[in-house]
Amino acid sequence: MAYKSLRTFVDALEKAGELVRIKTFVDPVLEIAEITDRVSKTPDRNKALLFENTGTGFPLLINSMGNEQRMCMALGVNELDDVAKEIEGLLKTMTAPKNGLLEKLALLPQLGKFASWMPKSVSGRGECQQVVMEKPDLSKLPILKCWPKDGGRFITLPAIHTKDLLNGTRNIGMYRMQVFTDTMTGMHWHKHKVSARHYNEYKRQGKIMPVAVALGGDPVYTYSATAPLPENVDEYMLAGFLRKKRVELVKCLTQPDIEVPADADIIIEGYVDPNEELIWEGPFGDHTGYYSLPDFYPRFHVTAITHKKDAIYPATIVGIPPQEDAWIGKATERIFLAPIKMTMVPEIKDMNMPVEGVFHNLVIATIDKEYAGQGQKVMNAMWGAGQMMFNKILVLADGKVKIDDYKALAKYVFDNLNPVTDVYFSQGPMDVLDHSCSKLGFGGKMCIDGTKKWEEEMTAPLGPFKLNSAFNAKSLQSQYPEITSLNDRLAREWDIPVLFVAVKKNRKGHVEELHNALCKEGSLQGIKMILYVEHTVEADDIADVLWRFCNNLDPRRDHFYGGADKHILGLDGTRKNKAFDGFERPWPNVIAADAATIQSVDAKWNELNLGTLIKSPSLKYQHQMYGEEAEVME
Repeated sequence: MAYKSLRTFVDALEKAGELVRIKTFVDPVLEIAEITDRVSKTPDRNKALLFENTGTGFPLLINSMGNEQRMCMALGVNELDDVAKEIEGLLKTMTAPKNGLLEKLALLPQLGKFASWMPKSVSGRGECQQVVMEKPDLSKLPILKCWPKDGGRFITLPAIHTKDLLNGTRNIGMYRMQVFTDTMTGMHWHKHKVSARHYNEYKRQGKIMPVAVALGGDPVYTYSATAPLPENVDEYMLAGFLRKKRVELVKCLTQPDIEVPADADIIIEGYVDPNEELIWEGPFGDHTGYYSLPDFYPRFHVTAITHKKDAIYPATIVGIPPQEDAWIGKATERIFLAPIKMTMVPEIKDMNMPVEGVFHNLVIATIDKEYAGQGQKVMNAMWGAGQMMFNKILVLADGKVKIDDYKALAKYVFDNLNPVTDVYFSQGPMDVLDHSCSKLGFGGKMCIDGTKKWEEEMTAPLGPFKLNSAFNAKSLQSQYPEITSLNDRLAREWDIPVLFVAVKKNRKGHVEELHNALCKEGSLQGIKMILYVEHTVEADDIADVLWRFCNNLDPRRDHFYGGADKHILGLDGTRKNKAFDGFERPWPNVIAADAATIQSVDAKWNELNLGTLIKSPSLKYQHQMYGEEAEVME
């Protein structure tokens, strides 16, 4: 369905019992983010929040797509899989052989649907231009500072509009915008993004680049700006398909080459001068759960701010998962499964991106396997498919396995895994936010092929695993004092041959040395993989272990095999530094709220209409930080 405005969506959320209005003043600097973090991490209290008193003339909506129900409401579906089914049906109809005139004529209604979803330019002003700020001033908006070591306030949910200078193709992307002055922000364009390519062409030609930022409107606009579409597909085509109604666009007032949704809540118009000196932007508490560290990015200069009379400012926070972005990512996972299946990897059955993998780091896929080597074929196809090129760890299983039953999935994968022959290492482009890479945006990848092996793929039979009765975690910790915690629950209770080990390393090569020593212990017979994390992590908390492990691992660089026949794979997911690992890049800190913010929110909690006090999730992570700064200094 199409929402006429963001306020219409707010009304729908409230009617569904999915929204809480907060009338008490809450500071956009740190306090709103802290409240949202508490709510988003408490499943039975997880609601969208409308902060009506922000110290500005605008209410602020946050966490509006922060669970499955609200994400479905935003997309106008009952289940996220409904969109994929519709896309699959359309693709099958459009690509099926047509044997006669009648079958071809039967396509006309489908073509008519496509036409009705295409974006349309309209004349005159839109609702988004009902009010024009006499003097554009970003300080009039309730822009958030989310985390204590952020470089400043950031616009966190912007749909940024640019055009290709060569062919006029529009792109809408979502990139954070740090506010530096009342009329200037940074423009955080990563080098892999389409807008960065647009920028580079303007720079080559020495021309000023017009840009517009849309905030609010139908939530589908926001989602479409995040979607991993091919460059030649207009994001507003996807929005029209999702809402079953075309997006109407109007020209900006000061940047008329750029068109924006007529019913958006707020429009920020401006330009980027490619010849201007770049600005030092960041740090920013990012979706990885770590600060992304500062770097140089283009400056965006504001030339106009327009808005609806009753505009709502939309925002989000990102940080240690789960947050709202996990559900936006889940929608992408489900929606784009059908195109991946039908155009690139036809044997894929299902796909899952666990929240601990923060999107690209961990992807699980099940396939209908029909021949030897098909797992490697799928691996190569997926790593070459659009933004899947950023994937770090890919896990494959057979299609009969239920992909979201992690216990059954892990049991199946490891029952069918020879870690020496069925784990593949590669390298290639990585997300710029991946701090584990030795070089920015380039690092290692790993595929764990847990499919049932054909005869041609096997070098030795795979037997069932049972943890050796002589295995004693406490004894190993006593023997190796650098082990601060050891989790053998998967091996002991579920017959999954994996151990999680937290280690305090104190010398070069320490983790590999420890791995080799452990592999000589007879009680580890049958263990196939040991995952190492740093000593600040509690190994019994599997979700935390996986989140930290996936962030800190470069698989190609950080793996080693131990044991007499090198049959136990060790993966070093500890923090890397120069002294012990020869790691030359800065290492970011974990994100956590500061004590003052936690205390201020605690003090006003009873005024917030949010029920009994929810303790700050940051209390769990403060001891995992290395100092107070965004960058680890030691």
